[in-house]
Amino acid sequence: MNNDLLSLAGRVVVIAGAAGGGIGTTVTRLVAQAGATVVAVSRGQDNLDLHLDPLIAEGLPVVPVAADIATDDGIGATMDAVRRTDGELHGLVNVAGGADPPTWMPTTRVTRSDWRELFTRNLETMFFMSQAVAAELKRRKRPGSIVSLSSISGLNTAPFHIAYGTAKAAIVAATRTMALELACGADQAAIRVNAVAPGVTETPASRTYTDEDPDRDRRAIAMGRRGRPAEVAGAVLFLLSDLSSYMTGQTLLVDGGLSLKWGHLDADNTSLFLKDQSFRAAIKRWEA
Repeated sequence: MNNDLLSLAGRVVVIAGAAGGGIGTTVTRLVAQAGATVVAVSRGQDNLDLHLDPLIAEGLPVVPVAADIATDDGIGATMDAVRRTDGELHGLVNVAGGADPPTWMPTTRVTRSDWRELFTRNLETMFFMSQAVAAELKRRKRPGSIVSLSSISGLNTAPFHIAYGTAKAAIVAATRTMALELACGADQAAIRVNAVAPGVTETPASRTYTDEDPDRDRRAIAMGRRGRPAEVAGAVLFLLSDLSSYMTGQTLLVDGGLSLKWGHLDADNTSLFLKDQSFRAAIKRWEA
């Protein structure tokens, strides 16, 4: 296989939400290792210093930018940094988002401020950052690739987390519409727009609401464990790279098969409603 298909050498990629120490930081490392100069954006300078300084010390081409992309000023500061960075603008990864533990609540208790905060944090940042990068690519008449993080919660139900799940579902819808609008045109090269939807992944953010329970993970997830940030980052790199040059408007589910497990299945994948224990015993004999 031609390894150049994964190379991003000479290209500039913006990563919004790069310094949380989880998926965004791992994507930053992988994209920089693929040869891109990464404009790495985070709201907090402390997070940039903590998580990105080690990458810079390794010699990786990372340009840290402290900016709040939930604001027009923050997006403007990010795009100013892009224009100062050597290389051809190629892509954007929207990682910024998430939800703090207090946002978990019954539908009947969600306030307008709860709803708006989660939509601003997850959907608006993704859309307006994508809008800015797409406009710059069109101005330069350059092709490009935009990748956004949705969630398994946006592709399924999200009980007690309706605002977050709905915002992540809206990312999928926005991805499809932008992909169609930006795919081609008389005066522009194609800008591809795709998304990645992680399942339960081991990150600093997920540790605030998910404890260590390998037995539970084996019961709930087809592959028997939670995902790693590098596994999500690999899907992102694929969608940024020329390996996915004919893909747009798609959402890749990276969940270890979590979505394949019905809620009524036991650890051995047989129905919890199954009364005949001899059937379970027979399955074990067949698998032996």
